[in-house]
Amino acid sequence: MAKHLRNRMALLVANLLFAMTAAHAGRSCEDKKPSVQSIEQSMDLAEKTRAALDASGQRVVILARAGQDLTKYGLHYSHLGFAYQQPEGGKYVWRVLHKLNECGTASSAIYRQGLGEFFLDDLWRYQSAYVVLAPEVQDRLMTLMADATQATSLHHRPYSIVSYAWGARYQQSNQWAIETLAKATATEIRSRSQAQGWLQAKRYKPSTVNIGPLARLGARVTAANVAFDDHPAEKRFRDRIETVTVDSVFDWLEQSGLGGRPVVIGKH
Repeated sequence: MAKHLRNRMALLVANLLFAMTAAHAGRSCEDKKPSVQSIEQSMDLAEKTRAALDASGQRVVILARAGQDLTKYGLHYSHLGFAYQQPEGGKYVWRVLHKLNECGTASSAIYRQGLGEFFLDDLWRYQSAYVVLAPEVQDRLMTLMADATQATSLHHRPYSIVSYAWGARYQQSNQWAIETLAKATATEIRSRSQAQGWLQAKRYKPSTVNIGPLARLGARVTAANVAFDDHPAEKRFRDRIETVTVDSVFDWLEQSGLGGRPVVIGKH
């Protein structure tokens, strides 16, 4: 690496270490500062993702990261958002619109971030993946992204990381994204229930995660952002937790014709 690039990276890392001491959205609030190595790896992934998105010729994609190890549930990615091109200073930059819970709490908000911020989240695996959407879906999403009120209209603040896919009590991050995608694609949608009805009509199937009663109890007691009381009793008591996952969204996009196969960036 050239000397001026090393100096630039060192300055960036120093600035990020300072800035992140107060940045807890989407994190567990543990008193743990990120290492220089983890920041460098995150920035490297952000740069590779930016280059891939630039080369793709697309305007908006579904972008995912691997923030948690979910392999015991057969899942590869933990979180997704809308990565889209935004004009800035006479050129275009990539921004990510996504939902995060606030510092391990049961409340959430919608954030617009750069790619660097999106990947600065103590990643479990330094890998990203994106899905190219059908042209007509991109057109409608770009229109929605330009209107902050419409883009966030289906946001519901009460948060559970395992919220029931067809429920209204909570809303996790991937659930907000797919309901918002439904709103963009079917412009007559005005509510979460309508969005969920559209998704069911389009044969979206959430992931079924097997979580036993002891694990459910432990999670509910120790984490404010985990709740199971919105799941139907007949499913919950059979340890069948149906929730929106990145993997299920990716599968559905390809099967429905709304998107293509995921493009993977980084370590396999």
